[in-house]
Amino acid sequence: MSVLSDARAFRRTAAGLCLVAAPLVYVAGVVADPALRQGGDVVGVYGRHPEQVSVSASLLHWSWVLLVPGIIGMIHLIRHKGVLFGHVAGGLALLGVVNFSALMLGDFFYARLERVLPPEQGARIGDEAFADPGATFGFQVPGFAGLLGLFLLGLALAYSRRTPWWAPFAMLAGILGAPIYPVGTIVGGLLYLAGAGVIGLRMLRMTDDEWAGDAPARAAVEARGAQPGSGKTASTR
Repeated sequence: MSVLSDARAFRRTAAGLCLVAAPLVYVAGVVADPALRQGGDVVGVYGRHPEQVSVSASLLHWSWVLLVPGIIGMIHLIRHKGVLFGHVAGGLALLGVVNFSALMLGDFFYARLERVLPPEQGARIGDEAFADPGATFGFQVPGFAGLLGLFLLGLALAYSRRTPWWAPFAMLAGILGAPIYPVGTIVGGLLYLAGAGVIGLRMLRMTDDEWAGDAPARAAVEARGAQPGSGKTASTR
């Protein structure tokens, strides 16, 4: 049976690979952003480098999209301890990252506004658009709430002994620190990759029974079958 037609193997592999890939794509998007690389007064930078902005915004968009299957996989692993907490945190994380993904469209508008208008005027119009209450409370606040949800979901995984305790701290510190170019990008990128990667690799190394939660039950059945007087007949030779 191929991985694509095996529900357990496909979902486990997709979630694990996405958690490994998301930090790499995120750091690539940060490095491609001309404003983050320059620092200081960035007015007009997007207008001068629209091609770089296009690459950066697209990569950052996909870095958030790739987190979605990973978050679903993280929620799936919380079964016996902190299930309700994990579901609430996971839902908050999912709602948040999709908002961050949508915010990446703003970079395209900044680039065009700063290119066709005087840079200061174009940047001011973009800032005014993002200062709109709908943009603030409909996208930006939920986005940062999603980061909190991702952190709490990681804590729930650590509580259920599915990941090291430091993984959620590394993920959050990496995401927030990577835009500080260049030291934060290097250190933050490594932290994000370490935190998300250790969870993703554990998923990839699981058996399908472990992923589905069938391994303990199967082990118990096999143990009962091996006990003398269990009512099982000896296997034929």
